[in-house]
Amino acid sequence: MERSAPPMTNPDQSSARFYLTTPIYYVNARPHLGHAYSTIVCDAIARRKRALGIETWFLTGTDEHGQKIERSAALAGRTPEEFATAVSGEFRGLWDRLGLSYDDFIRTTEERHKQGVQHLFATLRDRGFIYKGSYTGQYCVSDEAYVDGPPGTPCPDCGRMTETVSEENYFFKLSAFERKLLEFYEANPGFMGPESTRREVISFVRGGLKDLSVSRTSFSWGIPVPGDEKHVIYVWLDALANYITALGYGSDDPAHQARFAKFWPADLHLIGKEISRFHCVYWPAFLMAAGIPVPRSVKANGWLLFDQGKMSKSRGNIVRAETVQEVLGADALRYFLLREIPFGQDGSFSFDALVQRYNGDLANGYGNLVSRVVSMVHKYFGGVLPEAGAETQAEAALRESAVRAIAAFGPAFDDLNFSESLKSLWLLVAETDGYLTANAPWKRPTDRPEAEHVALQARVLATAAEAIRIITALVYPILPESAAKVWRQLGQGEIADAAKKSFLTELGWGGLKAGTKLGEPAPLFPRAEKDAIDRMQNLEDENNRSAVEAASGQESAAKSAPEAPTSALGVSPVPAPPAPTVAPAPAAPSAVPPTLLAVDAPAAAAPATPAAQPAAPPQVPQHITIDDFAKVELRVAQILVAERVPKADKLLRLEVDLGYEKRQILAGIAQYYEPEKLIGRKIVIVANLAPRKMRGLESNGMLLAASLPDGAPVLAGFLEEVPLGARLK
Repeated sequence: MERSAPPMTNPDQSSARFYLTTPIYYVNARPHLGHAYSTIVCDAIARRKRALGIETWFLTGTDEHGQKIERSAALAGRTPEEFATAVSGEFRGLWDRLGLSYDDFIRTTEERHKQGVQHLFATLRDRGFIYKGSYTGQYCVSDEAYVDGPPGTPCPDCGRMTETVSEENYFFKLSAFERKLLEFYEANPGFMGPESTRREVISFVRGGLKDLSVSRTSFSWGIPVPGDEKHVIYVWLDALANYITALGYGSDDPAHQARFAKFWPADLHLIGKEISRFHCVYWPAFLMAAGIPVPRSVKANGWLLFDQGKMSKSRGNIVRAETVQEVLGADALRYFLLREIPFGQDGSFSFDALVQRYNGDLANGYGNLVSRVVSMVHKYFGGVLPEAGAETQAEAALRESAVRAIAAFGPAFDDLNFSESLKSLWLLVAETDGYLTANAPWKRPTDRPEAEHVALQARVLATAAEAIRIITALVYPILPESAAKVWRQLGQGEIADAAKKSFLTELGWGGLKAGTKLGEPAPLFPRAEKDAIDRMQNLEDENNRSAVEAASGQESAAKSAPEAPTSALGVSPVPAPPAPTVAPAPAAPSAVPPTLLAVDAPAAAAPATPAAQPAAPPQVPQHITIDDFAKVELRVAQILVAERVPKADKLLRLEVDLGYEKRQILAGIAQYYEPEKLIGRKIVIVANLAPRKMRGLESNGMLLAASLPDGAPVLAGFLEEVPLGARLK
């Protein structure tokens, strides 16, 4: 076997080029806001890099192979290729409607990808890192994941039942890279982020790495192993390779080879946090084994939460980007996601918060400022920007604020701290608006001479217009459509042309010249009225109804091949598969205590039996199988918030933390528990219960409690310390 030191990221790479990628999105469902978030972030980064004169290559695409897609296509009455093509088209169509500036869209069913993946597999095999073996054990089709455990073991990620598979496989010697990876992480501390991801990955590697199965023989929808076509290459090796195959890795075309040489290694893989292990452990190991440089950085964004839970099709709490675009416009969505959600952390989305941010920052803030200044230049100076004249203390203060905004915005943005960069820029919006209001060029005091007032108008409007130019240039990567409109209103032509000329590299005060003919004022962000929220919610309800109607004919079949949760990620997360082994015998079924009571609605607590009547004999419960019990996903949660629901005497609204996400649950225990005494308590919840609405609020799960003879519930808990999110089995 060839041995070499772990490759480092290339320190000599020119800063004049930049390669960034989104995850490739699994085609098990149509795109939603979680997918759009990752892609919008990459688009904003790409636009800023180009405007700084950096040659940029921005890749996105779809992951289309695997057993799940094969089964889903059969259920839909289509071939796998037809099924994948249809859903992939939904993604690409949405990115085009949102105006995203990707340079390439890779599909893993393309011939160029197949050629590159087979070349990578052959290289790994020829270098001694792939060997043939066999695997017997559990496999989650939904997540395309190998799972440790006996038959009947549920998938630890999605909770669905695994299948027992026994097949010949090829294995990658992942175990040989444990030390190399740890050395690489230490030598390259900026390789992965945020810090929580770095800690998790390092802990995972230190826990020991097992060899990884990289082929399957029990289905055919995938890329054949070169020279042994009864095997198809495992979806993770297939999918991860897209980052190099899209550039031309494995191609015989000199132009494609030149592109790969120019742009690889990638500067940034942007991913969802749940697939960080695969990008920070498996992917670097594959590349090290193949003798290919490792990417410079992998950064994980958090989950987009809606209705207190991770946005995913399986939870039924998705929001489509098209809905926001139709009602408020694409720029409103871009601004909200980058301003409201600190990158790397989970962020909450709601229509209420979206409209509030839109009206406050865009309609009443930036948009209103532009409208006032451009309109007054037309009203008082015929649309021609006047000469500012001598600078007073007020103008000097605003100029200094603009210089500070330029200095603060770039470093924060380049560090992926979009929220802070926008916060610093909107300080300049507020200061410009305050400067305008303080000087009131529209209002002439009776004791101010006409000539003096005209000079003030010229000075104030020219200064405010220059501040708007600075704001617009900086915000262009985030609000490209709106910035283009403002740029034209300022008489600067097309901002896309300015970006091609690297206008951000020389951004400074004084670029808007006197005598410039301003464009006609036009509304940027019409204020969202109260019905905007209802309109967006109605659009989502209509879409959900259509989806339910379309799927109703396949409901029973779909249960045997459930959809994998999707968010801002490529393929669903899977744990490291075990080394080749024979699966152990099934564990004995566990008994389910008949006294457990799921507390959800007020009706969940049974009324006390009247004293005059003898208690009815308890019903003997019917036996259930271990498979029935395994369908119920019981997890440990901690109560963060507990409060009474108005006009509902029996209901409490709880916010609980599962460790990996936060949820809202409604529980009919208000008669038995004081809300403030519940905060901090660890409980057990049913985590995979379908959401339901009560009193206009959605409940995402149930609490577990024992039912006492008088009907009072006693919440299930623990004497030992148990981590949040732990599953009860």
